[in-house]
Amino acid sequence: MFLLNGNRLPEGTAFTDANGNKYPQNFLNLSTEEEKNAIGITWVADPTPVDNRFYWDTNLPKALEDKLEEDGSTTKGLKTQFVAQVKDTAGKLLNATDWYVIRKAERNVEVPSEVALKRTQIVAEANRLETDIQASTTVEALIEVLNAQNWGE
Repeated sequence: MFLLNGNRLPEGTAFTDANGNKYPQNFLNLSTEEEKNAIGITWVADPTPVDNRFYWDTNLPKALEDKLEEDGSTTKGLKTQFVAQVKDTAGKLLNATDWYVIRKAERNVEVPSEVALKRTQIVAEANRLETDIQASTTVEALIEVLNAQNWGE
């Protein structure tokens, strides 16, 4: 991104420098590097975006574990949040076939084998993820676990 006096200059926008000189909207695209440098415009790479699910800011990860606050409330850590998300996902995936299980319990009609297998795979994946989330000791390890989710088709 282009900066002038520490302020971002969006491309395609006219601007005025500290001396009151006005520049047209195409100046950044048409000017040379020397022309930009002459008025104090510098190029700085855009900062890497922070994944705010896991980090407060660059190099400032959120807490993995729950934290008891001074007022007695609890701030949920990443492990608690993502275990809840796994449970929610599994519940939603199982919901579509719950009626087979209810039908089996109420009327003793067998659950089709492909449905039973799919349900078993969903439960196994949820259990694996919960175990691996709880075993994570760093935010990076937690991210690896979550990136390896495999709920099937």
